Amino acid sequence: MVGTLIARARRGLVATAGLVAVAALPLAAQTAAPAAATDPVDLNAVYQIKQEGFQHSQVMRIESYLTDVYGPRLTNSPNVKAAAQWTQQHLTDWGLVNVHLEPWGPVGRGWSNERFSAEMVAPRPMPLIAYPGAWTPGTGNAPVTAEAVMAVIDSEPAFAAYKGKLKGKFVLAQPAPDVEPHWDATARRWTDQELSDLSMEPSPAARRRFVGGNRAFNEARMQFYAAEGVAAVLYPGRGDDGTVFGTANGPRDPSAPQYPPTITLAAEHYGRIARLLALGVPVTLQVDDENRFYDGDLNSFNVIAEIPGTDKADQVVMLGGHFDSWHWGTGAADNAAGAAVMMEAVRILKATGLKLRRTVRLALWTGEEQGLLGSRAYVKQHFGDPETMQLKPEQAKLAGYFNVDNGTGRIRGVYLQGNEAVAPIFAQWMEPFHNLGMTTLTIRNTGGTDHLSFDAVGLPGFQFIQDPIDYGTRVHHSNMDLYERVQPFDMMENAVIVATFVYQTANRDEELPRKALPAPASRSRALGRR
Repeated sequence: MVGTLIARARRGLVATAGLVAVAALPLAAQTAAPAAATDPVDLNAVYQIKQEGFQHSQVMRIESYLTDVYGPRLTNSPNVKAAAQWTQQHLTDWGLVNVHLEPWGPVGRGWSNERFSAEMVAPRPMPLIAYPGAWTPGTGNAPVTAEAVMAVIDSEPAFAAYKGKLKGKFVLAQPAPDVEPHWDATARRWTDQELSDLSMEPSPAARRRFVGGNRAFNEARMQFYAAEGVAAVLYPGRGDDGTVFGTANGPRDPSAPQYPPTITLAAEHYGRIARLLALGVPVTLQVDDENRFYDGDLNSFNVIAEIPGTDKADQVVMLGGHFDSWHWGTGAADNAAGAAVMMEAVRILKATGLKLRRTVRLALWTGEEQGLLGSRAYVKQHFGDPETMQLKPEQAKLAGYFNVDNGTGRIRGVYLQGNEAVAPIFAQWMEPFHNLGMTTLTIRNTGGTDHLSFDAVGLPGFQFIQDPIDYGTRVHHSNMDLYERVQPFDMMENAVIVATFVYQTANRDEELPRKALPAPASRSRALGRR
């Protein structure tokens, strides 16, 4: 199959010079024509980038090392540190300079799972699909066999009802979930109509506010389970068909009260145990869960590397994605896919020998899964503090930042984050990629990725629009986030597109246009804004 994909990619080279036009382009792209004379696309460079990226791609080799060899890369874990060492060596071998790990923190203790298995031993034996919660202790150095009980604590009176009754038990902490049939396909690409709709400004009524859960109550509940001496707390995972989406993570602060062991089960397996208990049939489980904490260094790091520029070397173009992952699968789509694409993009730029006027800087972040922590720390250190909007000299020298963190799906366009001025520029840069399906610009914002750290201090930071594939339905934060969910040809395309956008940004006369500087975050909160 890989040979077929590469052959398709090679055929795509022929169409480049023709600048294939796409009918019914979204409005933002249609209105970009006047910029044709101001931001010409270097088609010779695009040809070289496509040729290197499609005929000599290493993106899936990078993907396999990050996932198959080093596995899940939980922030501050031994795995993420080992993967970072391998990454540094490869970036150096490719000819990048200033390759280093830039520390930030503290983020808290490291954690790893050393061994895990779970099974029902009575009334009938059954292996269980289950996973331990990150930053929670294990059950010990040997398997634990104990009775399972249902103990749902969802209000204050329930604490008293279960006091003294849970010691040594495997506690089912939630009712069994309903599992619905799959009426729709779990994987898909954006349709032309969906992309057209996405290109339009959303109405204010469509914007939603996030409402958090009752964190204090959950903390009290976990401390109650710990004080009662439960063997472990069990949760049903979101998902079905053996896919488990993770929950139940303990504190990273080594001085915080310890959680009990927590385990998330496949919904169907959790459901069988819950139904047996409801029928009055005793259930016995056996769990072998060995976890390890690492308190020696509470700081984390970002992986940084550069390709030096020529006459504008003091100005910087950045590209990046987060390097860390959760521990359920191997973090293949979230976000080894983004990290591999960005590594491949800089490899392509070095391999082609294309001249870059500005310095190109790669950044692979950790702590993203805990709240964009690595990129926020980097931005605060180098560019400015969004709380006060006190800016640093480097802020004026950043031409732009590009991020990939929406899984394996092919790039279909760019979220402009409200930056109207950049639309005609990007529309022209996309023209050589119309034949690869990149046709859409949307003025909308998109959340949850590291470009937001740059946007927060007035920098032009962008996340690409990507096909969903099965990212939200099967892969994101699940045990199915594995190499097999990553699409090779999409990854090749994405690296080529990113390399081109970085090349164009590095070589244009001016930096990318910027929006007005945001108000300090502290002032926005004082005024009740979000």
